[in-house]
Amino acid sequence: MNLKPIYQTKLYGLDNFFLDFVRLYQNKTLPNKILLSGDKGLGKSTLAYHLINYALSKDEKFNYDIKKFEINPENKSYKLTINGSNPNVNLIDTLFEKKTIDIDQIRDLISKLNKSSFNNNDRFVIIDNIENLNVNSINALLKILEEPPPQTFFILINNDRFIMPTLKSRCINYKVFLNYNNVINVTNKLLGDDVLNHLNKDLLNYYLTPGKIYSLINFFESNSYDLKRYNLKDLLKLIIKESLYKKNLVIKNIVFECVELFFRKNINNIKINPFDAYNYFIKKINDTKKFNLDEESLFMEFEYKILNG
Repeated sequence: MNLKPIYQTKLYGLDNFFLDFVRLYQNKTLPNKILLSGDKGLGKSTLAYHLINYALSKDEKFNYDIKKFEINPENKSYKLTINGSNPNVNLIDTLFEKKTIDIDQIRDLISKLNKSSFNNNDRFVIIDNIENLNVNSINALLKILEEPPPQTFFILINNDRFIMPTLKSRCINYKVFLNYNNVINVTNKLLGDDVLNHLNKDLLNYYLTPGKIYSLINFFESNSYDLKRYNLKDLLKLIIKESLYKKNLVIKNIVFECVELFFRKNINNIKINPFDAYNYFIKKINDTKKFNLDEESLFMEFEYKILNG
């Protein structure tokens, strides 16, 4: 299954959020600047695409199925969106070869929005991974957020990272979340199977989201590893020893979370002062993320001092 949000025709676990937004849209009270915040892999972007398809396909032949929370792949708006030619949908995200959303992307968006609409339908802008906006991009974006064009809705996706207060203050913030049971249920639906048929129960925790669990399983199964054989400690050793975190960005981010989880699960079994060690490595993880530092030395030090200590 391709987990890119734009291709997800079914919405899992976020039904209540979706229905709330639909009611607001029907009543013409949907905020035109929405911030969806929550852990990566919850389905925030998928939720945004479903809301957009509901709005744009309502008068089409194969419109959105609100009872099943499902996009009909035959509807015109969906087909135009997935091939990048829907005049009413604009997506901004980090380009493959870059680490930030640069100002040229925002300028290009502003130029498009300032032109007359091709039709009378509402226009929607999704800005994914907004934590990757740089200062110049944010300043450019603030200007159009202050005075958005008519019939234009901005949906900003934040993966629970720090964002500039000036940007956050201009949006209505919705905290998206799933409880542990919902995470497992959604993951089972994505897999079409029981998640425990694919990995060791020791690897499941409250930090992982359905998207992360699916990506973890998919990565290791495609590389011929059986995750049912690995507990948390053994998996961390494998990832660090084989430098698997260098092959997949999602796996690297999962390792960061698994390091924190390892401390929580093994706090009484760590030989050196566990609280000092925990604070030390959490700070190193945060600094590595914040300043885009090389993670290899961090993981090797963690393996030497904690996993093998």
